[in-house]
Amino acid sequence: MKRAFFSFVLICVTAFGLFAQDDEILMTIDGQPVTKAEFEYIYKKNNNNVFSEADKKSPEDYLDLFIDFKLKVIEAENLKMDTSQAFINELAGYRKEVAAPYLTDTNFDEQLVKETYKRMTKEVDASHILLRIDQNATPDQEAKVLERITNIREEIVNGKDFGEAAVEYSEDPSAKDNKGHLGYFTAFMMVAPFEDAAFETPVGEVSEPVRTRFGYHIIKVNDVRKNKGEILVAHIMKNVASDASEETRKAQKEKIDAIYEELLKGADFAEMAKKESDDRRTATEGGKMPWFAAGRIIPEFSNPAFAIENIGDFTKPVETAFGYHIIKKLDEKPVASFEDMKAEIETRIKRDPERSNSSQHAFIASLKDEYGYSENEANKKVLAEKTILDSASVSKLVLFSIDGKDYTGADFTSWIANNKQQNPIYSTQFDQWVDAEVLALEDAKLEIKHPEFKFLMKEYHDGILLFNISQEKIWNYASQDSAGLEAFYEKNKGTHMWNERFKGSIISCEDPAVHEQADNLFGAGLSNDEVMEHINVDGELIKFKTGAWEEGENPIVDYFVWNGPKPADFNEEVTFVRGDKVGPEPKELDEARGLYISDYQKYLEEKWIKELRSKYKVKINKKVLKTVPGV
Repeated sequence: MKRAFFSFVLICVTAFGLFAQDDEILMTIDGQPVTKAEFEYIYKKNNNNVFSEADKKSPEDYLDLFIDFKLKVIEAENLKMDTSQAFINELAGYRKEVAAPYLTDTNFDEQLVKETYKRMTKEVDASHILLRIDQNATPDQEAKVLERITNIREEIVNGKDFGEAAVEYSEDPSAKDNKGHLGYFTAFMMVAPFEDAAFETPVGEVSEPVRTRFGYHIIKVNDVRKNKGEILVAHIMKNVASDASEETRKAQKEKIDAIYEELLKGADFAEMAKKESDDRRTATEGGKMPWFAAGRIIPEFSNPAFAIENIGDFTKPVETAFGYHIIKKLDEKPVASFEDMKAEIETRIKRDPERSNSSQHAFIASLKDEYGYSENEANKKVLAEKTILDSASVSKLVLFSIDGKDYTGADFTSWIANNKQQNPIYSTQFDQWVDAEVLALEDAKLEIKHPEFKFLMKEYHDGILLFNISQEKIWNYASQDSAGLEAFYEKNKGTHMWNERFKGSIISCEDPAVHEQADNLFGAGLSNDEVMEHINVDGELIKFKTGAWEEGENPIVDYFVWNGPKPADFNEEVTFVRGDKVGPEPKELDEARGLYISDYQKYLEEKWIKELRSKYKVKINKKVLKTVPGV
């Protein structure tokens, strides 16, 4: 859960190229200053990633949410949660991931940027087969995986269907459903080695095995087309759950068809969306969705959307895994020009070390120049005469200096010991040590040199603390506090209600004679158990399914109780129901435990926030707040 959240943070932060440099104090909480820059960073990130314009908040409106967030973090710090070894290790792990792009030089070769832009003007439709490799795999294990995927490719080249091979062999979980088909994508949407192979493989052919950090892939290119850019659409949706009955699916299809007929007659699309669409998040905006490119949304939706020729036209009802849609084209915009995209492409290449075509050595050389690196040639010569290092004799030798600090033989031997180097030899490991120390120096200065890195690490720091204290104070507590939950339920009973239901049994008989026998026994006043005991003497001739059902939950109950359509292949001579309709009534705690736990968590959080607001003094500089620009 936590890993997914922070992976999302890493994606989101790439949207921001400029960060506030203003160190003005916006507020103090418990005497701790919070700068305008920190607030502006969090405010912009969260408001630029909302689903619709209506969800965006002004800085003043967002302030309370931010204060609540900071109060929880300060409480966690005062509880010393940031001093635990688990927290320290977790934050260090995230820092290592975030720092990696900053510790690799990227040669912004003009040709590389131009080639990337060229790719951005196209979209590749591809399928793949993946065989995973553990990150700690031995060379022998990796060789076996490479041999296996090579053999799979040979099978396909010799005639085996790629989709069938994907279902049979691929270790991408989605292959079982999509047969390895990824749909259309463009530059930056896949990891670099995969993208390279996809754009370099001719249409209809299968690539040679491609190694990425996930494992080995083979890629079949199905089509290449011009990138159509992005479109803005509105839609009307009738939702169909994955486990919906055929009757429900048919009813929703009839509804979407009726809406389509109204649109053909001239009904206003936006008004119909507001009134009829099951996607309530977009319905309030007349069905309008955020801008999207073809590869950013499922093909079942994007393909018909991009096939609309004219702005203002709409599709016939189309089906996706989520239900039925009618899609209207509102606007479109092509891929921007190279001049407009160049700076963004360079930035994205810089943040992706796999795309870099320059050596680590060049980067380290530039850092040496920046920090005034110098070597002590005389001491290096003394050290060079030793085949194997002796820490006692070299410990005081100054071997190099950088950024005003001397590094000695003792530092060298310490590094060798920490890196578990066996029988270290100076000539082969001195340069490795220097490179490691130079990179460590740069790593230590990242927060100073790169404001966006400082903000992101602060966000990780606070985010981990927020997760940990919320888990302790709210989530786990609400699940484990049985007495508190019971009391909360009694006070709020009726929040979650059943609709009108049929309570009773669905009874299935072996044949009509058994049905008649059961009717007679019920007429004599026998219970379900007694009827079953009488009839099932020589086998299971009658079955009972007892429960409570709302309308729409069971087609047999719907047929008998609510005059619903007769289920397909249903024989009412051998199946019937017994019971009664009951009116709306509150759900018992065990019937809605998840819902009441969620409600209890919200109650606990609101109570906790009130306590924190009473405990910690918050002072806001309203003049500074007014200088924060809205989004």
